[in-house]
Amino acid sequence: MYIGEKLEAIRRAKKMSLTELSEKSGVQMATLSRIENKKMIGTLESHMAISKALGIDITELYKGLAQQNAIIDFGRDKETDVFTHSDVASYEILTKNIMNKKMMPTLVRIAPEGKTNKEQNEVGTEKFIFVLDGKVEINVNNQIFNLHKYNTLYFDASLPHYYRNLGKTPVKLICVGTPVAL
Repeated sequence: MYIGEKLEAIRRAKKMSLTELSEKSGVQMATLSRIENKKMIGTLESHMAISKALGIDITELYKGLAQQNAIIDFGRDKETDVFTHSDVASYEILTKNIMNKKMMPTLVRIAPEGKTNKEQNEVGTEKFIFVLDGKVEINVNNQIFNLHKYNTLYFDASLPHYYRNLGKTPVKLICVGTPVAL
């Protein structure tokens, strides 16, 4: 059994709606719904608030949960989500069930002489870049990093940043962000 299934079973046994649980726990209804539908697992803080609102000890929420070992995800064997940021840049999520993950691997493609839109993620967000093909300029808080094939960069993604193709051929890079942020 997963945390979402357990939460839903306890909530229903207590004849409590998602709305009521949200109001009593202070956890957003959308978050509760995502947890129950196995789209995310929530945080320890949300679990504590939920347990208190349900009138149970937090250990009751965790009792009988399945131990999750290795997750096999063959990524490219299935349809992936592609987000087009502009006419010259796109991001392809390389795994499924992304909201259940602790990091988000994407394949970034940038057309010749193109660039991505400026991004600035939440505080505590980090990114790792691995250049597969091409030459790219990574601008992080107005600090420039020029990378080429097989170069890497690890940076604080809460700082404003964007990527620019420096060449006449397409750039492909793997970007891994943590925690997951859409």
